[in-house]
Amino acid sequence: MTTYFITGATGVLGSAIIRELLRQPLHRLILLIRAKDDAALQTRVEQLLAFLNVDSAVAKERIEAIRGDTELIRFGLDAREYSMLCTSVTHIIHSAAIVRMNLPLETARQASVASADNILQLARLCQANGILRKAEMVSTVGVGGRWSGPLPERWIDESRRFHNTYEQAKAEAETGIQRGIKEGLPVTVHRPSMIVGNSHDGRIPHFQIFYHLIEFIAGRRTLGMLPDLAHHHVDLVPADYVAQAIIWSSSHNVTTGKVLHLCSGPDHALPLKKLRTAVIEQFGRHRIPVPNGYTLPIGWFNVFARAAAPLAPKQFRRALATLPIFLDYLSEDQQFANVQTRQLLEAAGLNLPEADTFLRPVLDYYLERTYQR
Repeated sequence: MTTYFITGATGVLGSAIIRELLRQPLHRLILLIRAKDDAALQTRVEQLLAFLNVDSAVAKERIEAIRGDTELIRFGLDAREYSMLCTSVTHIIHSAAIVRMNLPLETARQASVASADNILQLARLCQANGILRKAEMVSTVGVGGRWSGPLPERWIDESRRFHNTYEQAKAEAETGIQRGIKEGLPVTVHRPSMIVGNSHDGRIPHFQIFYHLIEFIAGRRTLGMLPDLAHHHVDLVPADYVAQAIIWSSSHNVTTGKVLHLCSGPDHALPLKKLRTAVIEQFGRHRIPVPNGYTLPIGWFNVFARAAAPLAPKQFRRALATLPIFLDYLSEDQQFANVQTRQLLEAAGLNLPEADTFLRPVLDYYLERTYQR
């Protein structure tokens, strides 16, 4: 039996990874979950199992949840608990992250760099005990920062500018991971793009960046005012595809030392104009009114968003305040190469779903739970 140590278990990607692993026999799962006390830990586990819609009794036979924090040395565990990990963990999947773009740099580094260093230390000790088979580290295509042209599927050693502290901290974390690989650790880095819900039913535990984006595209939070992004694209990838790719990688040494781009890529990124059409259509099917759209140049729209944020309804203020962050990304029309990764995964039977096949269930799930509960 294999023992997977998983961080970020209650997040969008972590929960998808757990769902996929539970479908496969002979995997024991140890979940590191942040919680203020044991009662809160139990609550988070119950919520996770409820979302996964699995038999709790069966799942609990294979899942052990421990309370800890990746940012802390030894994850904040006592010596006995940490020693147990070092003598039992065969596979590591580190998917925990704080996806906030405007944190102070040192705070962002603690969340990304320190966490990665602590995971690598666990990997070293498991390797020293002769039990570690693979470690999968989840990064982001955002490590390219303001890269010109498609971001290559390799380690990025060139200097570059970043949009925000999240990107910079993730890039610095990759530098530490690369050093660990040079030491001989069997590690693979995964760079997903913007993750959305399950490709079949749209299920997702938390509505993150993409779901804020569709509200803006619909014009519901900006009085119908829209930025002119007609010639730009967004790179989307469903959570189940990313999870399946990471799990496959965890059992194949051919990916050791590699960087995999889990994204749609330049040829399959979704035009924002097409996304808006799909969003308006789905809002209409759910009988949710959408204001008439008025397009403004990006610069003017940014002025409008900043001026409107303090005057907007309370539930929209935070979203409007973060809108310039979205526009900073989208206005550059970033691209991420993925030909090598797709070839590798397609040979294993893992085919990247086209946006046309998963966009409707993803939007339906969001609209049903946001507007029709």
